[in-house]
Amino acid sequence: MAVLITGGSGYIGSHTCVELLNAGYEIIVVDNLANSHMESLQRVRSITGKDFKFYQIDLMDQERLDRVFAQNEIEAVIHFAGLKAVGESVRLPLRYYDNNITGTLALCKVMESYGVKRLVFSSSATVYGLQERVPISEELPLSATNPYGRTKLMIEEILRDLYHSDSKWSIALLRYFNPVGAHKSGRIGEDPNGVPNNLMPYITQVAVGRLKELQVYGNDYPTPDGTGVRDYIHAVDLAQGHLKALDRVNATTGVDAYNLGTGRGYSVLEMVAAFEKVTGRSIPYRITARRPGDIGLCYADPRKAERELGWVAKLGLEDMCRDAWRWQVNNPNGYAGHEGVLTGIGANGDPQLLHHGAWNDASAHLVKEVL
Repeated sequence: MAVLITGGSGYIGSHTCVELLNAGYEIIVVDNLANSHMESLQRVRSITGKDFKFYQIDLMDQERLDRVFAQNEIEAVIHFAGLKAVGESVRLPLRYYDNNITGTLALCKVMESYGVKRLVFSSSATVYGLQERVPISEELPLSATNPYGRTKLMIEEILRDLYHSDSKWSIALLRYFNPVGAHKSGRIGEDPNGVPNNLMPYITQVAVGRLKELQVYGNDYPTPDGTGVRDYIHAVDLAQGHLKALDRVNATTGVDAYNLGTGRGYSVLEMVAAFEKVTGRSIPYRITARRPGDIGLCYADPRKAERELGWVAKLGLEDMCRDAWRWQVNNPNGYAGHEGVLTGIGANGDPQLLHHGAWNDASAHLVKEVL
């Protein structure tokens, strides 16, 4: 089965590519590389020993996206592509609305024109906004508190409207909580541009010496230690949730939302303490003001995903800290300095992307398609 992965070179996208390839799926990856790295896909290929196609395009370029579908027998789509920083979305709301929503609309139009109606969408727990009680279940009212979350919520509504207009669609809306950790190989992981927006890469970059100290955004939330509480989930567990959702959309029609979380919340300071315990590294931190758009307490009720998808998170907090640290130690500067280069011509006449540097593999067949 051929599956299109949008945003496949990103953090969760690359981990999901590994799981899909290991499960025997054929994948086609599209990504504009705006906030990710080609190197992650080279490493996906190295980890799995499997070949796949990659197209460097923007989803808003509907004409080129159409050609991707024309060149491949795509049967389903997992849609990760999008801008994803809460704080940045508050500063640049129009950019987020334009990129995330317009890109999804273009994707759905092309899918519809080719009769591809199986979709797994990367949504977010931010669609829940401020809730009066936890754990958070899928039935609670939705009300995002920042532009990023509102783009996810709007896309969910668009996809519901799409299904109601054509009941042949099968759509899974996966509401992520807080992904952390990395593949056990230490070859792929979270590599944000600039100062990290997410907690774990901030911690690991302090631990490896890239950053001086961790900024803790607020200690006046109504939580036990005053710092924000989140449901942290291992990236590999999250990736495996996409395979379960893909099974679901292949087997039935409809549109359903699923929480992907552990059902347990940890505060910022609890995460710092856990990381220090697992790694033996001290993490200096400084309390600063709250970030716009952040909320104090958020963790999942994941029972619907267990009941309907057969999915449960298996990896614990120690695994998350250990694997995140392994990734950072092996890649102190992330993917920087390990980018691939176009050289030579593949057997099909298209440019072939060969890797250079520490992970050189002249037999690699990650083919960068040119449209």
